[in-house]
Amino acid sequence: MSATPLPGFLASLAPLLDNYGYLAVGGLILVEDFGVPAPGESILIAASVYSGAGRLNIVAVGVIAVLAAIVGDNIGYAIGRYGGHALVLRYGKYVLLTKERLDKAERFFGRYGGQIVVVARFIEGLRQLNGIIAGIAEMPWPRFLVFNTIGAALWVGVWSTVGYLAGNNITSIYSTVTRYSLYVLIALAVLAAALIIRAVVRRRRRTRGRGEQPDARATGSQPDARATGSPPDARATGSPPDVRAPGSPPGARPTGSPPDVRTTKDGDHA
Repeated sequence: MSATPLPGFLASLAPLLDNYGYLAVGGLILVEDFGVPAPGESILIAASVYSGAGRLNIVAVGVIAVLAAIVGDNIGYAIGRYGGHALVLRYGKYVLLTKERLDKAERFFGRYGGQIVVVARFIEGLRQLNGIIAGIAEMPWPRFLVFNTIGAALWVGVWSTVGYLAGNNITSIYSTVTRYSLYVLIALAVLAAALIIRAVVRRRRRTRGRGEQPDARATGSQPDARATGSPPDARATGSPPDVRAPGSPPGARPTGSPPDVRTTKDGDHA
């Protein structure tokens, strides 16, 4: 079968695909996903263009690419979790990345990590560091695995389909998508900055609110007698206790109370 030239920026990858085929696809995507500079996305698109020309099988390209992407990101996660996290704790203070800021990043990833992992797959730069950052932030591995698999499947599905169908038009399509991905990256950076600013403002408001609460001792108010363990109100005012003899019938006057004095018709005491 005659060789089909790859268009534009993909032309330099033709020797790799001609000589190594699926191995080149899997290998470059795998190493790119744990931080090694490699044209992983470009080789996926080039292989899909080859598949559209009948030189490779598009299903095989897709399956190999998804598996390589998942494995590569998990290697990056392990690097970040077991190596990068310790390095950040030890040396992060020299680049203003303190433990408190790392804790905030971990909480942020705990809340939004799934969405970040999926979206980062489509953004140059974030795709290569996606797994390492998730590992440093100690995102739970099962959660990372689920969203990483979703992101890898979507990423491979989009670019393999576009490359397979676009053929020689892939250069203009890819340049357009790359330009808009830059806008997406800027929007994500603005969103992250807004979330950080909101968190700082809310924390300062809570701190100010706690500082403005009145102190009873400072205002001179008297404490609640009941709260300080004083006796009930009646005994506190000096009134005698209500004491009845054991076994006395209901309505009997308490012992020690003055007799019930009534005046008779003649003025004598009863």
